[in-house]
Parts: sequence; C-alpha cells; structure tokens
Amino acid sequence: MQAHAPDSTQVIRRVDDTAYAFSPARSGLPGVEAGLSYLAPTAERPYNYMYEPPAGIARQNCEYQLRPVWIGDARAMASPPSIHDEGFELWDAPTSVVDFDDEDAIQARYYGEAAELAKCVTGANHAFIFDHQVRQREAGRPALTLGRHGDGSRPGAAGRIHCDYSEASGQKRFENLSLEPAVRTKAHRFAIVNIWRSIGGKVVDTPLAVCDARSISVRDLVLTDLRYRDRTGEMYLVQESTHHRWAYFSEMDRHEALVFKQYDSQVSGVARFTPHSAFDLPNIPPAAPLRRSIEIRCLVTYG
Repeated sequence: MQAHAPDSTQVIRRVDDTAYAFSPARSGLPGVEAGLSYLAPTAERPYNYMYEPPAGIARQNCEYQLRPVWIGDARAMASPPSIHDEGFELWDAPTSVVDFDDEDAIQARYYGEAAELAKCVTGANHAFIFDHQVRQREAGRPALTLGRHGDGSRPGAAGRIHCDYSEASGQKRFENLSLEPAVRTKAHRFAIVNIWRSIGGKVVDTPLAVCDARSISVRDLVLTDLRYRDRTGEMYLVQESTHHRWAYFSEMDRHEALVFKQYDSQVSGVARFTPHSAFDLPNIPPAAPLRRSIEIRCLVTYG
C-alpha cells in the first residue's frame, strides 16, 4: 500500500549531536545490564507457531538462553548512530495521530507520516507502508516471548533477539508488494525498515534494544520458520556472540521514532540486518505503566 501524504504541520528532525552532549567518564556507554534471549545452539531448523498450534504439536522446537548483556544508552554516543552504518537512528518526529486504537487514523494519517520519515532517514526515492503492529507489554510482565499468545491476535512485547527478514524473505517481500511498474523498473536497490514509537508516554519498563549491525556475523543468523494460520514466514533468530554491541534509547517518548534496518538488498558497504529485542529494565517502578508501542513496516526503493 502506498502511503498517503503526511500532515504538513508535522516537523521531523534527526536527534542530532546536541542530544548527545554528555559523554561518560569511563570507557563505553552508560546503560544497563539486562537479560536478552538468544537462540540456544540447535541442530534443527527452528520454527515458532505464532498462534496456538494443533493438538500434539509443540509451539516451538527450539530453546532460548537469557544472557546478561550490557545495553548502552545511545543518547550518550559521541555522535548519533546512522541507519547506513550501525543500522538505526532516532528522530524527533511528532505525530498528528492521538488515538492509536483508531485503525482508520493509523492508515489515513500515520502511514503518510511514516513514509515521509522513512524517505528522510534512508535517502530513498519512494516509501511503501505494507504493515503495522500495535503492541502492549503483558499485564504482570511475565517472561518475554516472541510476542504472540493464544490465537495471536493480541501481540505483546517481542522478547527474542531476531531480524524480521532473511535474505530470501526480504526479496520475496519486494516481489510480492504491489508497486507501480515504473517504480519497480527503476529500483536498483531497496530496503525494509521498521519505525518504532511509544504510544503511551515515556517507556520506563520494556524498551527496545538494537544491535550494531557492524558487530553481527552471518554465522550468528539462523534461518527460522514463523508459522501462521495462512502462511509460513522466514526470519533470522540470533545466536550469542561476544562481539555483539547493544544499545537502546532511554525513556523514549511518543514524539520520538526509532528507525532501524530490517533488510537491504545492497550486499556490501551498508547495514543490512539489525537484530533487535524488547527487554525489561532492571528495577521497574511498581506503578510503571505497561509499555505500548506501534511499529511500522516500510519498504523503500532507490532509483
């Protein structure tokens, strides 16, 4: 679906170096140590059902290892990260949408805003929103999963380290999207990005961690099947490596948007995959509101 034009009153800008004015006295970034769920070593191709599976079939055939990881606060970086290098950027991007339970408002207004933001961040010529997901951290904050329970209709926070697209499924998304013939013909490169935003105020319980794409090896990425009622998708789960460098943006508020790379058809010189996962902050205040967020899936083309 091609995005609608954005509300001209909305102003977006990259969160630039002024937001990174302080630097830690010690080496490395300030941040938190928290648990992230890596895929445990397995000889099988992993699968996960995104709904309650048929009787007698396991919901998944893989296990996860919750590892303590240092997650640096990206607001303290000496210079802001780049979607082309690290694979993610934070933008100050207010939205005109007030109620994110209003599906019509999301598609009629937010899609247009998100498409314009995606083009600004990536430098692409065209942007096409093809999906979105509203999530809420589960009441009581149980152990994080892939974010689907029961029939899969009420997604929670996705707490397994993953990349939404593999090499094959990234290409398939481009092939299956209804693009104008002229756009498809001229496209010499395309990418898929996620735009992640809090829709419930400052995030003080379960933010999103992103992994510096430069710290990932192809050996860390494991092809995995996602089984839905009507189809089977393919993504990457991630195995642990001491080389991984993790970051998050503390207390993200609803006027901010985190844009990160899911797939890039350019095979060298740019970030291609950005592993990510929700995680629970240590010492969450007892009265902290449950995190609510929206993620937009967007394909951009160059040329």
